[in-house]
Amino acid sequence: MARPKLHDDALRIRLLDVAGTLLTAEGPDALSLRRLAAAAGTSTSAVYALFGGKPGILRGLFIEAFTRFAAHLDTVTPSDDPLADLLALGRAYRASALADPHLYAVMFGSPVPGFEPAPEDYAHAEATFAPLLDTVRRAVAASLLRDANPELIATALWGNVHGLVSLELGCAMPAGAGPPGELFEAAIRANLDGWRVRS
Repeated sequence: MARPKLHDDALRIRLLDVAGTLLTAEGPDALSLRRLAAAAGTSTSAVYALFGGKPGILRGLFIEAFTRFAAHLDTVTPSDDPLADLLALGRAYRASALADPHLYAVMFGSPVPGFEPAPEDYAHAEATFAPLLDTVRRAVAASLLRDANPELIATALWGNVHGLVSLELGCAMPAGAGPPGELFEAAIRANLDGWRVRS
């Protein structure tokens, strides 16, 4: 007879969410196992059982962050209009960041000095760039975007979205720029228009 599972996936996710929140709000010094366990309403033994210690928590955070990010991007089903798909991917990016702001810095920053994801974890992260790059390639092939290096175009589009989202999460948007959602939409459309083929 199998032994009952002492610590389920719901606890694992709760610990990762709490860890991400502590890390984002207070920095790496706040991420002690005792503090994490108390904030998540569990024991340090549960943290050890699920993650094996702080390095396991950091790795789990990195993987979970990109897993959730990928799930948002996967909601965009490729259509016959790659330009519309590019805009939809930008919106999915922002939705992911707003849904899990405590994981955004884990994905694109260096919240814990010395932490280095494993090569397979980097591959998991890099795979989230594929939907954008594939969609740009479709748009270039259809002569909707300029005949330029698709990786260049995709990186420029990503950089635009990343910068806007970072400003929004950091509450650094200029007050006179208008509501963040409207600014985001106008900016990603303008950036995409800059890469379009002019007839």
